[in-house]
Amino acid sequence: MRKSIKLQGQKLDYVLKTSRKARRVRLTVCCDGVLVATKPWGAADGLVENFIIRKAKWVLGKLDYLKQLGNKPPVRHSQADLANYKKEAERLVEKRVVYFSQLYGFYPKKIFIKNQKTRWGSCSKKGNLNFNYKIALLSKDVVDYIIVHELCHLKEFNHSPQFWHLVAKTVPDFLLIKKELQNHRLK
Repeated sequence: MRKSIKLQGQKLDYVLKTSRKARRVRLTVCCDGVLVATKPWGAADGLVENFIIRKAKWVLGKLDYLKQLGNKPPVRHSQADLANYKKEAERLVEKRVVYFSQLYGFYPKKIFIKNQKTRWGSCSKKGNLNFNYKIALLSKDVVDYIIVHELCHLKEFNHSPQFWHLVAKTVPDFLLIKKELQNHRLK
């Protein structure tokens, strides 16, 4: 159902959906600039409007960002491209994990290259390291930071000061790189 709301002095149209599976109100700004609000079954429309008003800065920021992109379609990769990136990521990660493992003395049980939607890397409690295949598209400094970050979780499975001290041993400018990584979107 199409609805409208006044947001910071401008009229904003949005699509309202109701879902039996939804537990809370969720907002999505699609790449075509359409705002979609999903509410739980039985929730009042006023709840959605209040939520949109509270998230006005985020909504308008996303819409402005899409306007800046213009009509450029999102980059799509072929299956062959994906397979090549995955192979490249496997070679790169394997080489750098071996290098940093020798420096730290931490060794993962297994390494996996995946197509993760929201993470560049992760470390499991079993001692396995997972990396996004898109790591192959990043600069060497950023790749090293991601690998060191996950490798250090083998020793410190948290983000405590001790963890960051471990990371800083081989990536002293990790704060700058971490900030740079925020500019690289996975989606």
